[in-house]
Order: sequence, then C-alpha cells, then structure tokens
Amino acid sequence: MAAEVNTEQAALWNGAGGHGWAAARDVVDLVLRPYEDLLVRAAREKPRTGVLDVGCGTGGATRAIAAALGDVPCAGVDLSSPQIAVARESANVRFFQADAQVHAFEPEFDLVVSRFGVMFFDDPVAAFRNLRTATKPGGELRVVVWRDKDENPFMTTAERAVAPLMPDLPAFDPDAPGPYGLASPGRTREILGESGWTSIDLRPVDLVCGMPEDVLPTYLTMLGPVGRALQTMAEDEREDVLKTVLRAFDPFVHNGEVRFPTASWEITALMPL
Repeated sequence: MAAEVNTEQAALWNGAGGHGWAAARDVVDLVLRPYEDLLVRAAREKPRTGVLDVGCGTGGATRAIAAALGDVPCAGVDLSSPQIAVARESANVRFFQADAQVHAFEPEFDLVVSRFGVMFFDDPVAAFRNLRTATKPGGELRVVVWRDKDENPFMTTAERAVAPLMPDLPAFDPDAPGPYGLASPGRTREILGESGWTSIDLRPVDLVCGMPEDVLPTYLTMLGPVGRALQTMAEDEREDVLKTVLRAFDPFVHNGEVRFPTASWEITALMPL
C-alpha cells in the first residue's frame, strides 16, 4: 500500500467501520441504488476511456459502471482493506487499497466518480488536487455527497434516539472529515477551486431510498456510530437499545418497506486542458 496521511479515517475504515460496511454490502448497495443509477447515467453521457471510483467501498457502483460501459477500463480505490477485499471478489474490475489523498496515480482516467466517498479526507484541497493527477486533460469529476444533516433526517434518527442512552457518542463537527464534510456549497466550491478544478457546479439532488423492513435491524447494527456502539454491548443491553432505535424509525416504515428522502449534491468539475 502507498503512503497514507488520513490516519484517523484509516483506523476507522480498517477497523470496525470498514468491517461493518463490508458485512452489510448488500444492504448498502440496495439502499444507495438510486445514486448508483445516477452515476451510471452520468458515465454513459459521453464516450469514456477510463473511469476511477474514489472511496469505492465494496465496489457496487464501480461494477455497475463497468457493466454499463462494456470494455472501458474501470478501477476502484478505497482506504478500507476489509471493503477492498470484498470488492476484489469481482474479477472484471480493478480494485486497489490506497489513500487517494496521496496515492501516486497515473493520468489514465477521463472520468472520476464517487458515491459518497470523498467527504472523509483530512486535507480535501490536497486530496482533490491529487485526484487531478489521475485525470486526463479535459477529464471530468462527477461525485455525489450528502447535503446538510438536517436535510437528511433518516441518517441521524438513530443517533437522536439513543442520545439519552449513549451520551458518549462523538459530537457532530461540520468541518471534520465525515458524511457531511462537503455539505456546504460555498466551502466545497472553494476546495475544488483551490485544488485546480474548473467549471465547478453543484446540483441539488433529492432521491428516495429504501429497503425491506426486515433489513432495517442489520442496517442499524452494522453501520454508523450507533451500529459500532451496539456491536460492543452485552447482548441484553444491545437488544434493549435496538428496540428503542427501531421504534424511532416507525415514521419511515410503510407496508413492510422502509422509505426515506435523501438530499445530496451532484458535483461536477473539469480537469483543465
């Protein structure tokens, strides 16, 4: 593996966080399928010669893009060893573990995409500048990131529900690497501009995601800070907390399906010629 600078994120995604997402890969891909479809459509808008998926996780979106583009070389990069190990179970796409902020890329891609994988850099300006080194002149950046947490109430329901029971959960820091690290459109434009991208545009995207109701306990116990906390509890305590959390999601459950609105930015930018 190449040099690494995102040490805190590496510890998370190579530890409980990465193992949780790897184990829940089918649930993650199901929930985020509308965003996978969005990136596939973007990839098919024009002829491509190479696609890089940054923060690819277990590779669901990467594989979908590769299938849609046929013979176009596609690759996925992620900091998480557990997730890359799962992604590599597919033989038709190249996956590699690396810190995309500092990895020595070759300029072999004319499209760089990400499905919620670029909000975790310790130094986002340096990271997006480095991603330019992977991009051919005139190539395109096309990524989706979450908007503000208040616009995505489903994603914080578990944390709000357990707050009285788990006062030691990490406090939210809007400027720290994390799911909402690029939620501010002004800050995001500054980051991309400083890193050398041009023709920067942020388009609001509002999509409904979902899963079967019987999958919800897996989603809640494997993912996010609440999921990681639940994994360390004694069984009886875990069951009591999970019941509390599940009740909080009742407003999203209808006829055996969990359905919830999501709010994101679709960010586009160009590598200068």
